Amino acid sequence: MQNWNQKDIPEDEREPFYDWIAKDKEIVKVILLLTGSIQGTKNNVNKFLESFERFDWLWKNKIDESLKKFNATNPQLEDFEEKLRDFTSFEEQIMIIMDTHQIGALSLKTQNVKVGLKKWIASWKDSYAKDLHKRAKSMMEELTDNIKQIKLKIEKPAKDIDSLGNVMHALEEIRNKQSEIEIQFRPVIEMCNLLETYLPEIMDNDKEEMEPSQILDKDWGNLVSQAVTIRNDLQGEQAQFKKNLVQGVNVLIDDVKAFRKNFEENGPMVPGIEPKEALNRLRMFSDEYSIRKRKFDTFHAGETLFGLPHQEYPELVQTQKQIELLDKLYNLYSKVKDTISKWKDITWTEIQSEIEKMTEQIEV
Repeated sequence: MQNWNQKDIPEDEREPFYDWIAKDKEIVKVILLLTGSIQGTKNNVNKFLESFERFDWLWKNKIDESLKKFNATNPQLEDFEEKLRDFTSFEEQIMIIMDTHQIGALSLKTQNVKVGLKKWIASWKDSYAKDLHKRAKSMMEELTDNIKQIKLKIEKPAKDIDSLGNVMHALEEIRNKQSEIEIQFRPVIEMCNLLETYLPEIMDNDKEEMEPSQILDKDWGNLVSQAVTIRNDLQGEQAQFKKNLVQGVNVLIDDVKAFRKNFEENGPMVPGIEPKEALNRLRMFSDEYSIRKRKFDTFHAGETLFGLPHQEYPELVQTQKQIELLDKLYNLYSKVKDTISKWKDITWTEIQSEIEKMTEQIEV
């Protein structure tokens, strides 16, 4: 920019307006003071902006990736509490930031920045809280399912020794769990208390489902009361079950002896019968053995239940061993017979290509 009143002077000889201003010491002094003031204000503004760098992890880090790395460390309840406490601490730091910050003639408004930071903090806090809530809910469902399964067991009517044994085992399971049930519920209770402290709105959404103390007092308490009632009812019926057990054992003793005699006289080990007939008899006697083995297992469990000495059945044990050995023998016989039958269908022209496969089958 050129100075005024220089139209008649050649353009390359005209004096710039800047040179004219630079000659005025007062103007130069004011300009220097103004420049210094602006630079000082700029430095103070930058310093104020740097105070927000402690929050830059909110947008520089990804919530999902950070949560994934956090879970990879197998975090405990104390680790979740530390994280939620840190988020709350950052929220408090944001709250104490003044809505306006005065720097010289500038008045910097921070309301929108604070709102944005609060939303970021809320997102992080919500993600970690939901993950903890998911863990607590999973543990809660596992505990409630366990209670339901035990409840189903004791509610089944005791019609025979097997069903009586199942009910008695379930009652014993309840008695054993009495001493440890509070310990099992304690982590869930502590998780729920932590969520109530730092993010109560999550707990408000399913307050009825996630109330471990209520489930512990109500559901488990009802189950224990029901178990006591069923145990008292069964005490009056045990005498009849015990009587039936003793009668059943006596019947099984005679039945096993008769079964053994029939096996020796008409079973697969009778001399002179064809292999095919022996195999059919083996299958028939194997099925009959299975029926008696199930009765043996039932009565054995009943004897344990009532504290009675276990009845031995040597004929049944002997028959079991022979059936197992015969089963292996005739399975091999059937396999060899089937293999030879297949080989008979092979033509002489195919022998060369099949010889290796046939050798492998013989070695096996």
